[in-house]
Amino acid sequence: MKSETWTIQQVFQDRKQYKVPFYQRAYVWTLGEQWKLLWDDIKDKADERLTGTTPAPHFLGAIVVEPQDKFGLRGVDTLHIIDGQQRLTTLQYVLAGIRLATRELEIEDYDSYLAAVLDNPNPSTMANADVEVFKVWPTFSDQKAFVEAMTADKLATLQTRFPAHFTQTNTFRRIGITHPPALDAIWNFAEWAMDWIKTNGGADAAEALVLAVLTDLKVVMIQLEKDDDAQVIFETLNGRGAKLDATDLIRNYLFMSVDSANEDSASLYEDKWKQFEETTWKVGERRGRIVKPRLEWLIFSAIRAQTGQEGDLARLYVDFKNYAQGKTTTQQLDMLSTYAKHYLQLIEGKGALPIARFGRRLQPFDTTTTHPLALRISIADLPDSEKTAIFNDIVSYVVRRAVCGLTTKNYNNWFMSMLRQWIKGPMTRVALKDLLASSPNSPAARWPDDDEFSHALQSAPIYYGNLDPGRCRMLLTELEGWLRLTKRTEEPTIPDLSNLDIDHILPRSWYEHWALPDGSKATLVEAQVAEQQELMGGTLSSHHLAIRQRAKAIPSLGNLTLLNLSVNREAQNKSFQIKKNLLIANTVLSINGDLMTQNTWDEKAITARSKVLSEAAKKLYPR
Repeated sequence: MKSETWTIQQVFQDRKQYKVPFYQRAYVWTLGEQWKLLWDDIKDKADERLTGTTPAPHFLGAIVVEPQDKFGLRGVDTLHIIDGQQRLTTLQYVLAGIRLATRELEIEDYDSYLAAVLDNPNPSTMANADVEVFKVWPTFSDQKAFVEAMTADKLATLQTRFPAHFTQTNTFRRIGITHPPALDAIWNFAEWAMDWIKTNGGADAAEALVLAVLTDLKVVMIQLEKDDDAQVIFETLNGRGAKLDATDLIRNYLFMSVDSANEDSASLYEDKWKQFEETTWKVGERRGRIVKPRLEWLIFSAIRAQTGQEGDLARLYVDFKNYAQGKTTTQQLDMLSTYAKHYLQLIEGKGALPIARFGRRLQPFDTTTTHPLALRISIADLPDSEKTAIFNDIVSYVVRRAVCGLTTKNYNNWFMSMLRQWIKGPMTRVALKDLLASSPNSPAARWPDDDEFSHALQSAPIYYGNLDPGRCRMLLTELEGWLRLTKRTEEPTIPDLSNLDIDHILPRSWYEHWALPDGSKATLVEAQVAEQQELMGGTLSSHHLAIRQRAKAIPSLGNLTLLNLSVNREAQNKSFQIKKNLLIANTVLSINGDLMTQNTWDEKAITARSKVLSEAAKKLYPR
């Protein structure tokens, strides 16, 4: 590679264009973070010139470019920007702003000097004059606003072309609006230039300002040669320093791998990649302690789904390159596009595909380890009815294990193992169901049978206990839906119950209003003593035994329901008769129907209701 120190005038003189490749991110510099600081540096140099001082050079760092081969006579020399697009683009905005400022102030002496570093001459000799007239050509998402702003011949033209960004009195909007970066930068630089020139004497100040930019600002221009690998240099400059997301490097790889003889880069971008530039793919998604843009999780999950191979998010770019070997850019983008639709419905829990309902049902369980398997099921050549049945089996597996208090620590390896085996064929519901049930004796992998599931539903601490609030609410909501279906009520659809509270019918603080089965009362101190005696293996009195039996009944399924927040607060720890009256007045849920027929509520009633609900749950989550 060759490196030289150049002034900004040298950077932009002659007929050449610095082109931002497809893989580069969009322009991101802003007024608060970079523009004002750069303008202050320019003003300092211009101030020195007005005082007759020869300014010392101000270095803006290194620019790395890769000259492109030129075929034939037509066209300008093209250089791909490997590193430095933000600086080169901003310098064009500075020069464009100064040109508009001098025109506004009717100072025309420097227009030709500015044109030499802003516009490539002789469009008739260009292959594509609409593009090649510009010294810098941005990436796709910035091009439209860039052209409209850079070709404006005066400030009034900007106001005409971007009317929504100005007030009725033609002042630049500053609050409640996001401007295209090209407009925002050029307008601000033009305003700053006008103010500075007017303050410092007019034409002489304009010359000092132009010279400050063109001769006092310098860069180290590094030009790659034929044997230099632009991709490796890009990764070295940007990847190892973690300045770019893995998806930026992947985009780079995709478009630098385009087979230009058989694929059109612009079409591939517009038709297949542009969707991933939308905001929905930039949303941060959390998995455990890791937060990454949604697009990274899509690519991570899609590679896993397609290959069945384990992966490391920290090596996503390497994993993608390994996957891409032997595939065209079109094939790689087709794979991502195929999975994207299914992934969004999985994550958002909305849509017509079976995977949307699956995602919605399992959202409280945070089982993102199922995503690669779920995605592969969703794109499989199977009828929707079979996909739905497969997803129901996976939900049953996850819910049954959660209710039984079994570990999730092995889920990543377990679901990836099932995916690898399933895609070897046959890819059917029967095959996957057999895989789910293939480890009946393993605590880390077994799919609890009806006996184990029913015992946990009736005896285990569900809430607080084996299920957190979100999972318990999901279980109760789905039981509500099942009861409505079986009772053939007038409301076949399940309402959104996410705003309801989980209530312990027999409250956790029961001591004041609730007697034990023998009619006696107890205190919190007695409950604590009974618990301690049981933990130490001591013999409990009948009174203490009754207290412990109640403590175990309270978090069980039969004692749980859903109530409106205000009703729950009013009921609190009050007697069952008060709670019952509130239920009669305020609930329409099927899950609460049997409660309103009860005259008393105690351990016996809880056991009976647990049995009824466990029978429903076994059918709702069949094995």
